Amino acid sequence: MTIESPAGQSSAGQSSAGQRHRVVVVGGGFGGLNAVRELADADVDVTLVDRTNHHLFQPLLYQVAAGILSPGLIAPALRGIVKNQANARVLLADVKELDLEAKVVHATGPDDRPLDLPYDTLIVAAGATHSYFGKDEFAEFAPGMKTIEDARFTRDAILSKFEMAEEAADPAERAEWLTFVVIGAGPTGVELVGQIAELAHSVLPRDYRSINTRDARIVLLEGAPSVLPPFDKKLQAYTHRQLEKMGVEVHTNSLATSMDHESITFKSPEGEQTIRARTRIWAAGVAASPLAKQLAAKAGLETDRAGRIPVNPDCTVAGHPEVFAIGDMVSLNKLPGVAQPAMQEGKYVGKVIKKRLAGEKDTAPFKYFDKGSMATIGYRSAVADAFKFKVTGVIAYAMWAFIHVLYLVGWGNRLLTLYQWLRNLVFTKNRNHRIITYSRAKKDINTGRIYKTGRLSAILPAVSRPDDLNRPLAVPTRPASETRSGA
Repeated sequence: MTIESPAGQSSAGQSSAGQRHRVVVVGGGFGGLNAVRELADADVDVTLVDRTNHHLFQPLLYQVAAGILSPGLIAPALRGIVKNQANARVLLADVKELDLEAKVVHATGPDDRPLDLPYDTLIVAAGATHSYFGKDEFAEFAPGMKTIEDARFTRDAILSKFEMAEEAADPAERAEWLTFVVIGAGPTGVELVGQIAELAHSVLPRDYRSINTRDARIVLLEGAPSVLPPFDKKLQAYTHRQLEKMGVEVHTNSLATSMDHESITFKSPEGEQTIRARTRIWAAGVAASPLAKQLAAKAGLETDRAGRIPVNPDCTVAGHPEVFAIGDMVSLNKLPGVAQPAMQEGKYVGKVIKKRLAGEKDTAPFKYFDKGSMATIGYRSAVADAFKFKVTGVIAYAMWAFIHVLYLVGWGNRLLTLYQWLRNLVFTKNRNHRIITYSRAKKDINTGRIYKTGRLSAILPAVSRPDDLNRPLAVPTRPASETRSGA
């Protein structure tokens, strides 16, 4: 099935077939969406194709996993975002092949029917996926977090372990349920362990009767010499101290060597150690989308170790000036694989296309404006390196909140996010999105429609239950100074 764009009247934007210039954008992430928006006033027909129907604001994904935010606030529908952009349309499809010679994108729809999308200009912004550094078998035991499904799975995994600890009869087994290991101390890993610590130490203690959730052991493993490797040393030291104050065990210079559903083994300066833990979460690395490798092969290029394709200074693919590649899947000027480069590249490419249509041949190369790096550690605790200022604590937390709300799509989502932050983090100090949905997800595993087979087996392996679940409850004591109202 070939999908053509409707014919237009303007000669400036016409393709060789007499139609308006056709732009196909692969990927509705930061790069792709910003390119589409930049083309809103251009005399072109834009087709945005993505395997999901939403734009994901990944920097707040961990807050969905922690039960702070609902998924819809950080994943608005793509169709809703571009509904007022008359020259753009959205297709839900999975791109299978990029035919650079015929200038056609081959994809399949939700029912697997083939879709052929001809283009005059192609923008590939397919993003990145997890990287296990050659140990792909770890994916079964330590899932990563790149999608809404990943975040919901992680939320299920974390919350269900407290439920299983409540029912476990053996103290050693209970300790395993209450041990959480996060591999990777970049921003995602630091933010995630901080939220697990707040759940265990501040949010959940009054919810359980047979366990004291403060007994949870929370471990952070990092292969580099410090947490937050790209950040300034002052911010790294502050983060390390804050995590330890929150009860997190931080192991740097530590590499995971093996794991299964009940344990993880890592090598550190102190030697090889094994931790019995029923929860392991991967936050250690990323790799470019497989489309990057395919695009590189089509263009006769080589990808780097992370699978990223090299691009020209104007974000075009060598030998194919009509093909742009942007975002996490490209290697350009050693830019980090974060949201800001992708957003700026998307806007830049949109402007380049408009200049070409206006007859301008020479365009300045892409220039990245570094707006800094930020990461939260816990409530009112964050680090920020922005505009030559290195800030920690409450001020950094306020800066982080302002920037992240600003970049959310839609004023409704921004206001509701602020409301849920105030409700969950300030006033009630609770987490109101604590639904465990693994029962439904487990049913879906059997059909293979949502999760890969065996993936949820990490949530609920066998548990030894007490003989009498009606025994007298041992209510964990709570210091009077920590008592809150309204939680």
